[in-house]
Amino acid sequence: MSKIGKQPVIIREGVSVEIKDGVLEVKGKNATLNVNLLPGIKIEVKDNEIVFTPEKNVKQVVSNWGTMRALTANAVKGASEDFVKELVIEGVGYRAEVQGANLILNVGLSHQINFAIPVGVKILVEKNTIKISGSSKQMVGETAAKIRSIKKPEPYKGKGIAYKGETIRRKAGKKAAASA
Repeated sequence: MSKIGKQPVIIREGVSVEIKDGVLEVKGKNATLNVNLLPGIKIEVKDNEIVFTPEKNVKQVVSNWGTMRALTANAVKGASEDFVKELVIEGVGYRAEVQGANLILNVGLSHQINFAIPVGVKILVEKNTIKISGSSKQMVGETAAKIRSIKKPEPYKGKGIAYKGETIRRKAGKKAAASA
């Protein structure tokens, strides 16, 4: 049995939920999000809660049970408030700026990187921090991962783009290794 699937999703104030043609539509002040219904899961909207129950006790249906509940919880939260990821740029001369619908990155390469900002995602740059926000948790996480993959933090000096709070495993350089 799914520990996550058993928990009901509490519908926040100002959010409405409707089930239409195999799609769960979540409307809020922030956005309107659609979640495709996974097979074998029965959804009921009671009072101020969404309850999920599996129709069969089959491995795939039980797996879908927890996934469906998590996707719906993210949609309900995203409809009322934004998800935020922060990236930190580390390195001499490394910087970022937003120009129109592009994020311009100077990260130690021979050329600038023009990263097209996806629809539904907002990017703010403050000094060496890139703030990515949006109503879809999946889009925010995917955008942050794509930006980070442009120049991952390297283990010797830690230069590159890292998530805020991420621990970068540092290696000793040649000088430190030779003296040991």
